[in-house]
Amino acid sequence: MSTPSFHIASLLEKMTSCDKDFRFMATSDLMSELQKDSIQLDEDSERKVVKMLLQLLEDKNGEVQNLAVKCLGPLVDKVKECQVEAIVDALCANMQSEKEQLRDIAGIGLKTILSELPPAAPGSSLVTTVCHKITSQLTRAIAQQKDVAVQLEALDILSDMLSRLAAPLGTFHASLLHCLLPQLSSPRLAVCKRAVGALGHLAAACSTNLFAELADHLLGRLTSQREPANTATILTLMQCVGSIGRQAGHRLGDHLDRLMLLVEEFCNVGDDALRESCLQAVEAFLRKCPKEMSLHVTRVTSLCLQYLKYDPNYNYDSDRDEERMETETEDSEFSEQESEDEYSDDEDVSWKVRRAAAKCLAALIGSRPDLLPDFHSTLAPALIHRFREREENVRADVFVAYIELLRQTQPPKGWLESLEKPTQTGSNLHRLQGQVPLVIKALQRQLKDRSVRARQGCFTLLAELAAVLPGSLAEHMPVLISGIVFSLADRSNSSTIRMDALAFLQGLLGTESAETFHPHLATLLPPVLACVADPFYKIAAEALLVLQELVRVLWPLDKPRRLDPELYVGEMSAALLARLRATDLDQEVKERAISCAGHLVGHLGDRLGHALEPTLRLLLDHMQNDVTRLPAVKALRLVAVSPLGLDLQPILAKVLPILASFLRKKQRALRLATLAAMDALAQSQGLSLPLPEVRAVLTELPALVSESDMHVAQLAVDFLATVTQVQPASLAEVSDPVLSELLRLLRSPLLPASVLAAAEGFLQALVGTRPPCVSYAKLIDLLTAPVYRRAEDSGPGLHKQGLHALARCVAALAAACPQEAAGTAGRLVCDARSPNSSTGVKVLAFLSLAEVGQVAGPGPQRELKTVLLEALGSPSEDVRAAASYALGRVGAGNLPDFLPFLLGQIQAEPRRQYLLLHSLREALGAAQPDSLKPYTEDIWALLTQHCEDPEEGPRAVVAECIGKLVLVNPPFLLPRFRKQLAAGHPHTRSTFITAVKFLITDQPHPIDPLLKSYVGDFMESLQDPDLNVRRATLAFFNSAVHNKPSLVRDLLGHILPLLYQETKVRRDLIREVEMGPFKHAVDDGLDVRKAAFECMYSLLESCLGQLDICEFLNHVEDGLKDHYDIRMLTFIMLARLATLCPAPVLRRVDRLIEPLKATCTAKVKAGSVKQEFEKQDELKRSAMRAVAALLAIPEVGESPIMAHFSSQIRTDPELAALFESIQEAASPPNTESASLSSSSLVQA
Repeated sequence: MSTPSFHIASLLEKMTSCDKDFRFMATSDLMSELQKDSIQLDEDSERKVVKMLLQLLEDKNGEVQNLAVKCLGPLVDKVKECQVEAIVDALCANMQSEKEQLRDIAGIGLKTILSELPPAAPGSSLVTTVCHKITSQLTRAIAQQKDVAVQLEALDILSDMLSRLAAPLGTFHASLLHCLLPQLSSPRLAVCKRAVGALGHLAAACSTNLFAELADHLLGRLTSQREPANTATILTLMQCVGSIGRQAGHRLGDHLDRLMLLVEEFCNVGDDALRESCLQAVEAFLRKCPKEMSLHVTRVTSLCLQYLKYDPNYNYDSDRDEERMETETEDSEFSEQESEDEYSDDEDVSWKVRRAAAKCLAALIGSRPDLLPDFHSTLAPALIHRFREREENVRADVFVAYIELLRQTQPPKGWLESLEKPTQTGSNLHRLQGQVPLVIKALQRQLKDRSVRARQGCFTLLAELAAVLPGSLAEHMPVLISGIVFSLADRSNSSTIRMDALAFLQGLLGTESAETFHPHLATLLPPVLACVADPFYKIAAEALLVLQELVRVLWPLDKPRRLDPELYVGEMSAALLARLRATDLDQEVKERAISCAGHLVGHLGDRLGHALEPTLRLLLDHMQNDVTRLPAVKALRLVAVSPLGLDLQPILAKVLPILASFLRKKQRALRLATLAAMDALAQSQGLSLPLPEVRAVLTELPALVSESDMHVAQLAVDFLATVTQVQPASLAEVSDPVLSELLRLLRSPLLPASVLAAAEGFLQALVGTRPPCVSYAKLIDLLTAPVYRRAEDSGPGLHKQGLHALARCVAALAAACPQEAAGTAGRLVCDARSPNSSTGVKVLAFLSLAEVGQVAGPGPQRELKTVLLEALGSPSEDVRAAASYALGRVGAGNLPDFLPFLLGQIQAEPRRQYLLLHSLREALGAAQPDSLKPYTEDIWALLTQHCEDPEEGPRAVVAECIGKLVLVNPPFLLPRFRKQLAAGHPHTRSTFITAVKFLITDQPHPIDPLLKSYVGDFMESLQDPDLNVRRATLAFFNSAVHNKPSLVRDLLGHILPLLYQETKVRRDLIREVEMGPFKHAVDDGLDVRKAAFECMYSLLESCLGQLDICEFLNHVEDGLKDHYDIRMLTFIMLARLATLCPAPVLRRVDRLIEPLKATCTAKVKAGSVKQEFEKQDELKRSAMRAVAALLAIPEVGESPIMAHFSSQIRTDPELAALFESIQEAASPPNTESASLSSSSLVQA
């Protein structure tokens, strides 16, 4: 006998002991063994373990019984199917025992086994067998109705099984339905309730025919139950409808018309529980099938408004009485409030009806954002009126409904989107602006309510209102400050309300103007400072944030002070110093206190007096502490950048060595903060910085000027430039190693623009000092030496990016030393002309001339024409491109001389036309618009002439030139632009519609309002018969949607049908091409379809509110079966839709999952090339990402097809590994992605 088997045998022997402790310990040890993955039982051991555990289920000791039940879970995975079946048979038999304890244990055992069973994979018999065995016995126990307790337990287990394992029960769905439906008529409410839950789960998984049978049964019974005596039956049936609506509401769309008539009728029956169930059902309909409910919005609104104020047992005060009460003292308010709270009626359940109505309104508002104007006029006043609701639970849901209205009203983020001005009459924001006084009036008493929950709801609602309408609460600041102070001073309740009040105050400081707080600061500051000193760390941390925001907002550095800080600075400083000196603080409080101190000194340091130096020394102390050094460095930077001109001499000598040591630390955030702080110190203190300490800092910098971390390199170079300007003498020893590292960095192909700009500034600073730290000639030699040396050594040339960077630096030096520019330009011209110069030398010369030529004067420019024209005929493509670029850039600085010459050359030199057009493009982009206006007609005539070029490359350059030219004078050229689109050759139309894309810049531009009026005409090109025109139109539309959606948002109703038309496969555009013995299908419409789907993806990001998601999904569904490129796009779109609007996706998940499943399980044909395998792998990964997004939808596991596929993923090693890798890539590094992925699949 093997060691594990021997150990198990010894445990089984102990389980038969008379001593209950022996039995308990042996069972506990068995539990530990079964939980090990390595354990393997032979057939005999399996049988003995199962037999013993089943015996222990009847043990006299309850603890042993409970432990035996827990052992069943891990045991299921360790024994063969026959043993699992034996366990299930025994438990089902015990379910019908006369002993209550045994029945309970058997029920727990069955639930434990079901929870351990994996969702059934195709071909897996264990789950199917177990489910069939349990189901057959449970349905028999339910139908017999001998014992209510047995029925209840059986219904519980059945509901659990249907919620997780509905798919394997497919053959039992009909019998389950016929078994459960009669239970709705049970006289026992508990039986009815459990049957309702089980039917809800069944409805989500059953076939269409069975669902229709269930719906017809319920509708038939509801229609026949019209008598008041049958209220209990109607209630059960409506609860069942509500349960089905929550679990499978998307399947009820065809029955909504009949259901809504019945709901309206039953709401008039005098039963509050029935009204609540009806409204809960309507809420489910609104959330699950909003499109089908669109016909019933008016009816739903009327019902909700009627029952939102339904309170037959309470007489609310009249408006006059309410106004009178608001003018009374706080004591009278509290006494009235207490009298309200004293009212209670345990039998009054009308509040549940009001709560259901409020939740229904929230669902209505969330599902129909297109009806916001109507909601603001009808629902908003009713919700505001109900803020005085006496029942706390109802009031909370009324707040939630109004917050939902606010969130829907929130305008889209981003520049030039449909940002409505609150003053625009008729806009949603204007309507909301009118509600603000009513909201404040309704909440005035709630802000001082004894109920913490009521005040929390007020703060949440007001914070949302302030975010949607910044500045709208300024007029009501006295009321708000009074409420905030009331909650901050309230120490009788939990700390949560004070934290909420502080968070609201912090948000308020960010949305309202500083002037509105000035009159209230004397009232507001003491309770905030009391919270700063609070012993609870969360309150203290939140209060420090508020204090920091108060200092930043009330005494800004960029505006004159309008509030004298003298009365407040002493209190604030004392409170902060107490926190800074304390040693037993939580880490979060320490960091917040240090940050707040930095703001206080930076904004009010000139008023701190004798407290300034102690504060600075405390910051210095915290810099020497490993835990607080990072926030202390950030605080020091705030102090250093302050325009107050504070004297930092007491700490400078000690600070600089500490900062120098931080530059050697591995903590990247610390190095970044240190460099920023040192740059600020250099700018503010200048010559006051001690020279030896500065040199110590500078010796650390060469190691930081590296491409291993470009951000650190940029800050290091910025600091070097600052030091060069304020203390050039300190660079004497480090200039050579720094320049060596900088030049190596400039040659990097990864160099970002920000680092290049910093390098230019540093080089200009080096030659700008008097005397120069490094001579102009030496720097030019250093910059050009790598290129010239490679030319001599015949080594590999620099990357194009490196040549551009060196040229920019040469130009920066020439701009800093204008007297040297002409000489530099002359040398560059000579190098470019010399036949002995290498390609790299010539390219660098031309790129440098492109920048230097504009400041070199007219002499070199005249000579440049000849040199540049000669270079356009060079055999090297790089030289030709650089010369073309230089010709345009130099010409932009001298248009009268260069532009006519350039236009003439374009006409006279057809072979060089493409390069010359590039030059024209550069000139149009670099020149000042006003200087181009005299040449507009000549340029326009030339460009329109070249629109007919048969080559696509020149036409693309012409289109960009046209776009840049139109930006020079939009009112004059846009009408001409439109005429060209209406007539002409297809090439002309394609070129001009391509040019529209270049009219859409990523920043605000004067052309935007005018362009918006023309966009509708431009979009008509989607109906052009030419494919290239339609593709170019889609590219322009995509650019508009991505960069400036407000240009097209109002036209989407007309554009979307045209866009969707382009997503369809057109058979007339598919042709066959013979390739030897093979025939290959070529789809000429593929590029247009791909462009259309790209537009659809962009619409999801910026115009989601204007889309009919159901119609949108129709085309996404078609794209899931299209070409490789389009499937990749639609997989991404589907994943995005699953996050943005899961409800419509869930309604058709069964149809969407099929193409995803087909892609994930597809196999590449044997003998295919490597690219085919790579393409299929990428397609699978994209499809699996979409599957992972679908699995994140909570109710998706109710789909049987999804459940099958998720189980297939778990059981297939290849798919499981792919899913795990997707989850790991999507999860943050500190999360356990494996557990997340497992839970996602288990839920499905």
